[in-house]
Amino acid sequence: MFGTDNPPRRPWTLRLLSSALVLTAVAAVAGCGGKDSGPVLTVGAGDSAESMMIAEIYAGALSRTGIRAQTRERMGERKELLAALDADTVVAFGDVTGDLLTALDPTAIATKPDAVNSALNGALPEGVVVADPADGTDLRLTVVAATSRPADFPTSLKDLGSRCAELTVGITTGPPLDALRAPLDPQRDVIEPLNTVYHCDIAHPVTFTSDADLRKALSEGEIQLAVLAGPPAFLTDGGADLTPLADPDYAFRAANVLPVLRKAALNDEQLRKLNYVGGELTTTDLADMIRQVRDSGAIPANLARNWLDAHSL
Repeated sequence: MFGTDNPPRRPWTLRLLSSALVLTAVAAVAGCGGKDSGPVLTVGAGDSAESMMIAEIYAGALSRTGIRAQTRERMGERKELLAALDADTVVAFGDVTGDLLTALDPTAIATKPDAVNSALNGALPEGVVVADPADGTDLRLTVVAATSRPADFPTSLKDLGSRCAELTVGITTGPPLDALRAPLDPQRDVIEPLNTVYHCDIAHPVTFTSDADLRKALSEGEIQLAVLAGPPAFLTDGGADLTPLADPDYAFRAANVLPVLRKAALNDEQLRKLNYVGGELTTTDLADMIRQVRDSGAIPANLARNWLDAHSL
């Protein structure tokens, strides 16, 4: 009636819509409260595409156990990552078995995977543990020949011994593809191990400050063998013009990707998830993702998610 003090009533449909919105908001809060209200686990990464890619894979895997996980990138070198682990700034970071052992115990002599893993566990600082290495990753130093090599050229270092003295061997000493790895020392890292394990006496070593110069010399016949600081698959084009020589007796120390963890920071389910990752990750997969990040500007988190999906992790 005209002149009444009662406020006008809202249309029935508007009241229904308002109620529905309230219920939806409440349901949304209730639905995500379990995951968003807990602590956030941070996985650290160093200053390389490799380190960032591995961190995203680990963080993505952990988030699928029902917790929140994130990465913190460009934290520096291994010593900074270990310090962050000790300070509980991060709960994990990715590393490589042989490289980590060398950093923690420069006197270690183990080279084969099981021996390296055992020595590494004995060298870890107080409060630091590791999960299972990814056996399908092999990031060792690699001796390569050009794909245009003679048909009778050896395909294994084991068969190379008697010919070593006549070959000119190039060794890269420039910045490695992964910033966590130290540049190669030709005598310590290449010449001595090859001589000790395969009786390969390199009489004509030549050093190069970049992988590009090394490959150019190999393709032009200036050298007959080249030594890379890692697998050729990590190179920009995947090393299509290079043929690796097998190292069956591990002249070069085993180098498998693995998670380095703050002790007791993860529960059994989370540890199992990281171990599942270790059972699936391969050199080929990792190299492909690294090249996409480093050379094409791909987003590591997206690549990690796709990889985890593809492996049902």
